[in-house]
Amino acid sequence: MGDQHNSVVRRFRQRAGLTQEKLAERSGVSARTIRGLETGDRPNPQLASLRQLADAMDLTPQERDELMGEVLGVTPAPPRPAAARPRQLPAAPTGFTGREAELALLAQAIDTVAEQSPTIVITAIAGAGGIGKTSLALHWAHTHADRFPDGQLFVDLRGFGPDSDPLDPLTAVRGFLDALGADPAHVSGGLAEHTALYRSLLAGRRLLIVLDNAATADQVAPLLPGAPTCTVVVTSRSALNSLITRHGARHMALAVLSQAEAEALLTWRLGDARVAAEPEAVADLIRLCGRYPLALAITAGRAQMYPDIPLAEFAAELLELGLDALDDQDPAASLPTVLSWSLLNLTEQQRTVFGLLGTAPGPDISLPAAAGLTGLSLAEVTKALRTLEDASLVGRHARGRYEMHDLIRRYAVDTAGHLPGATRTAALKRAVDFYLHTAYDADRILNPHRAPQQLDPPVTQPLPLADYPAALAWFDAEHQCLLAAQHIAVVQGWHRAAWQLAWALSTFQIRRGLRHDQAAIWQVGLAAEQHLDDPTARLLAHRFLGFAYGDLGQHDDAVRHLNESAALAEQQGDTSNQARTELMLARAWGLSGDYSQALVHADRALELYRTIDDVPGQAHALNDAGWCAAQLGQYEQASANCQAALAIYQRHHDPDAEAGTLDSLGYIDHRTGDHQRAIDHYRRSLALRRDLGDNSQIANCLDGLGNPHAALGQHDQARAVWQEALDLFREQQRHDDADRLQRRLDALTD
Repeated sequence: MGDQHNSVVRRFRQRAGLTQEKLAERSGVSARTIRGLETGDRPNPQLASLRQLADAMDLTPQERDELMGEVLGVTPAPPRPAAARPRQLPAAPTGFTGREAELALLAQAIDTVAEQSPTIVITAIAGAGGIGKTSLALHWAHTHADRFPDGQLFVDLRGFGPDSDPLDPLTAVRGFLDALGADPAHVSGGLAEHTALYRSLLAGRRLLIVLDNAATADQVAPLLPGAPTCTVVVTSRSALNSLITRHGARHMALAVLSQAEAEALLTWRLGDARVAAEPEAVADLIRLCGRYPLALAITAGRAQMYPDIPLAEFAAELLELGLDALDDQDPAASLPTVLSWSLLNLTEQQRTVFGLLGTAPGPDISLPAAAGLTGLSLAEVTKALRTLEDASLVGRHARGRYEMHDLIRRYAVDTAGHLPGATRTAALKRAVDFYLHTAYDADRILNPHRAPQQLDPPVTQPLPLADYPAALAWFDAEHQCLLAAQHIAVVQGWHRAAWQLAWALSTFQIRRGLRHDQAAIWQVGLAAEQHLDDPTARLLAHRFLGFAYGDLGQHDDAVRHLNESAALAEQQGDTSNQARTELMLARAWGLSGDYSQALVHADRALELYRTIDDVPGQAHALNDAGWCAAQLGQYEQASANCQAALAIYQRHHDPDAEAGTLDSLGYIDHRTGDHQRAIDHYRRSLALRRDLGDNSQIANCLDGLGNPHAALGQHDQARAVWQEALDLFREQQRHDDADRLQRRLDALTD
């Protein structure tokens, strides 16, 4: 063996005209190691050292094979001639459409980083099974095959599929060695020796290597070439994070198709005429399939089999059956089966978390809410969600929230159906409890002057919120989830929770101008109250529903519910709530334009508040009476009432009410000709409204502020504030206000 080592290493060195010392200097391998290789005293050299020597002596690929083979004790078969270089790519996918952005990113990555990071990972962002990773990889590979003159290698690593065991890397390497011209039967040793020969055969060659359906980074790493002349494309449902961090692989997140891409796919499969004949049915198919490639392909395939059946019937079947409509005896053509493969490597706890996430209220979920739902600690649920994210069963987006594609969620619900009913019910109870208690605490921050409610002790840990901005941001992020939580409470018969969620949401919805949502939650709250036998809850439900109807311009409904609330309060001897309802009636009549009747109710509220010596309540009534008087042209009395209210609010530190009174004073100043003072009052009110995030009142204040600006000829300032108000009116669907303000803007002259 020593002579063999001596002959090949020394022969190549001498041919290069290098002494042992010069070769050591050029290669970075010590002269001692080189002497050992030439004399046979180093029987187990480092593979890296051999590659460095080969580079320093400028060996050809065949000479590299000879060096590696003889030094490692391997005798590879002669390589096949160039004409027989591997062409292992499966057929290109037919009818491939779209993915232009992803194809461009692939090409760009190969062009710009080939010398640094020749490995690209394609994975899925929300449910990898059937998302089209392999189709994308193969389409791109065939399109760019000419860039790899030395061939293309392909292997299905069986990471996810009906075979539970992924392909062993050694088996994959042996297949590649055979394709490259080596005879694996003549290769001794294990994975390391096979990989060394594999990489030596790739040295200096330009090949594309497609590693499809990988399970883990450890399965992929042995198949990566050592030379940057080769390009590797890996597809996997897992994120393969260590491949990215350790080997510098590029990550491409693959999502569902765009609307245009989905339409193009159906058009290619079904033909222009059939798609054009039923545009509404096509839109329904795309929506119900969630633009998910496999779902669209399954649906299109069935429609192709029955060309005489209208597409609307297939859409109706999808609507009725959901995920079951996408099942098939062929596992590869069954979306539920394809998705099930993603669960094979999960633990029982992770599968339970996946199923429960499908039942969670709302379109997405935060970590604290997921902890409440599952009953796990934050650390435990974070780990579980990370695993599900790596498996492409959930996607993570901004602000630490997690979401599922609609079809994945349906499959998760089916998975949850296999859990004990008590487990599912307990999870939903915890989720509703988390949302209710956190919302109640957040509402107390937004409106500390509001009368408190008595909640049952929490069964989960509510999210602590530090201050007003944190509470407002939490409501913004969780609003849809809170609405869904109220719906779940109704379905489950948790009527007190349904009513209390309406209560907890009211301040936020009023300040954000969510008028339709406000009416919806209190319609539910009033229905839930029928099961509670709680007179106070009944009168409050009527009052808040009447308030919401007033905002929507439904005057008769508003007055009907408010009168019912006032009557209930009077029957119960509840003067405080009777006074509050009188203020709501004043507001409702004012919104209808009848300020005389509104003033009657405001004065009645003031009397009731004085009866119980409620000073802040008196301020509310004084401000409302002042506003009504101003609308009736009684400016002196209006100003006196509002100034008295303002003094009380400032003593009691109520910025919301203070802002309302400043707005009233701004209106009075404008109407009495003191436009500059009006601007000052409006601006002070606006600053408080902005701090509160009260979009509804911000719009009203901006609307009023434009008037004194216009009166002073400050048209640029008037235009700016009215334009902002107009945008808010449109956002809040306040169409009459938007049309009125648009006319004011059109009438402004430069």
